[in-house]
Amino acid sequence: MVRSIKNPKKAKRKNKVAKKGDGSSSSSIPSLPTKVWQPGVDKLEEGEELQCDPTAYNSLHAFHIGWPCLSFDIVRDTLGLVRNEFPHTAYFVAGTQAEKPSWNSIGVFKVSNISGKRRELVPNKPSNDDEDVDSESSDSDEDSDDDEEGGSGTPILQLRKVAHQGCVNRIRAMTQNPHICASWADTGHVQVWDLRSHLNALAESETIVGQGAPQVSNQSPLVKFGGHKDEGYAIDWNPITTGRLVTGDCNSCIYLWEPASDATWNVDPNPFIGHSASVEDLQWSPTEPDVFASCSVDGHIAIWDTRVGKSALTSFKAHNADVNVISWNRLASCLLASGSDDGTFSIHDLRLLKVRLV
Repeated sequence: MVRSIKNPKKAKRKNKVAKKGDGSSSSSIPSLPTKVWQPGVDKLEEGEELQCDPTAYNSLHAFHIGWPCLSFDIVRDTLGLVRNEFPHTAYFVAGTQAEKPSWNSIGVFKVSNISGKRRELVPNKPSNDDEDVDSESSDSDEDSDDDEEGGSGTPILQLRKVAHQGCVNRIRAMTQNPHICASWADTGHVQVWDLRSHLNALAESETIVGQGAPQVSNQSPLVKFGGHKDEGYAIDWNPITTGRLVTGDCNSCIYLWEPASDATWNVDPNPFIGHSASVEDLQWSPTEPDVFASCSVDGHIAIWDTRVGKSALTSFKAHNADVNVISWNRLASCLLASGSDDGTFSIHDLRLLKVRLV
């Protein structure tokens, strides 16, 4: 994000006052340079607002779908793992936060004909001999060399809706079976959904079907768990063991779900307990099917092993404020990233931790 002047007239008036008496006859007003805004460091001055810098993105499109969504997840498809050429097609799910509980829904989306620019991930550093030549080139020439336009026309958004009682705090699609999604509701319930029919209908459709707002399907969830004593946000599917799930709530409890079949789960009634405040996020290890991490409003990150009881193997202070999110590196499994409510983030090397075996 960059910061800019919300009311340019104020800037012009200040500029005119500064120029009085300097003998300058020019009436042109230099534009103020944009500046990258740092969360937790910079403060917005009066008359400033944050604006998106489109040049920072290879592809940027916006859609208005009605109610705001607090959570979304990309749905894995069969179009290929490596897709470098535009236009793209993507599937994802999101959950609404509507004014009334009965107005909420899960949205199943397909966005096709996504255009954008293909750029080098790491720009080549010019040699000293090339710098003089490059300096004579125009900005337009540089843009044409570095950026390649891909795709044309307007992206096509297709949407199907499933009724959801209560606001959706978080939604996650299973990696192995992406048509299976789990949602956390502000009613305190965790629900598991089979969205296969909606994804199949979107995959078979190439154009927008019908006009106006899409109808809402009154589909029943596969499972509706009410064992949590409070609402929550933390939820994660196991990337190794198909169907295994963990959910954490604002009452500091974490529950383990084990699949009994393709459509049923057994939830352990005895939660994992170790945090002193709300559990904000959960992440399974990318290499160990029985190990997961949790973060909390108490500022700590904990590492758990489902084979050795309900207490954490280890816990450490990660931030001086709420820890809202964690991400376990899929390529270097010894690294765990965390983000805090104060705008800071940290990278933790798990090899340095002292693990307590129970």
